[in-house]
Amino acid sequence: MPYLLVAPSVVYLAVFFASPMVQAFALAFTDMDGTPGLASIEAMLADPRFWSAVGTTLLLLALILPLQFALALAMALVVTSRLRGSGFWLYVYMLPLGISELGAGIVWYSIFIEQGWLNSVLQGLGLIDKPYIWLDYREPLQVIGAIVVAESWRSTSLIVIIMVAGLQAIPKDYLEAADVFHAGPWQRVRHVLLPLLRPTLRTALILRTVFAFEVFATVIALAGTGTTVLAIQANRTYTEFQNPHVASAYGLVILLLSLASVTAILLALPVRKGREE
Repeated sequence: MPYLLVAPSVVYLAVFFASPMVQAFALAFTDMDGTPGLASIEAMLADPRFWSAVGTTLLLLALILPLQFALALAMALVVTSRLRGSGFWLYVYMLPLGISELGAGIVWYSIFIEQGWLNSVLQGLGLIDKPYIWLDYREPLQVIGAIVVAESWRSTSLIVIIMVAGLQAIPKDYLEAADVFHAGPWQRVRHVLLPLLRPTLRTALILRTVFAFEVFATVIALAGTGTTVLAIQANRTYTEFQNPHVASAYGLVILLLSLASVTAILLALPVRKGREE
């Protein structure tokens, strides 16, 4: 009976995940004429935008993850607090989940353009005299900062949901013991909540890391072709150059980076046996 219950999921994964993955591997290690070899890998490595895409992807990952987890923890603490109306904020925090990645990018593009909301507010407050060019493509780090803000706004809600579930699963005995010993807010977070949230943090980190390697539409909406990531290069190689073999090689790189990141997270945040499980 257990095998029969698991069988539909296994079939689904085999048909829609395992089979396409095997086909992608086969494409990455064959030439356009179907000859096995490393020509597609070599063509990808020779692409002048490859290393730039790798660097930008890793930079976005390094910037987005700490910011999102700090925001998500603060937002989750507000939701699980005993303050009046704290539950209402959960619905407010969930609003970005109803907006697609491209929609979020367009919204933030309208905020960052010269005639956008941000410049209007800053001029209204007298902080700037004329509109500032936030999406100046001559300043790549500034554009990356805009992408980080937009992507953090869009996807932090997913981490908040996981954090709230983890915080609600923590027994109240630990928090009551912290109160007995007069622990301050930071001490409660550092010495009580974070250690008990280790399994939750690990799950959220894995999900967000995998999704971060797939950032696509937000970058397109805010940076166009001036800033590129691995997902954009894979799509560009397939659509513009009609080369599924090199595009599959890009997909293979994304998969390997995702697996390496997940392995690092599992090693850095092992789940200890005992009450934390």
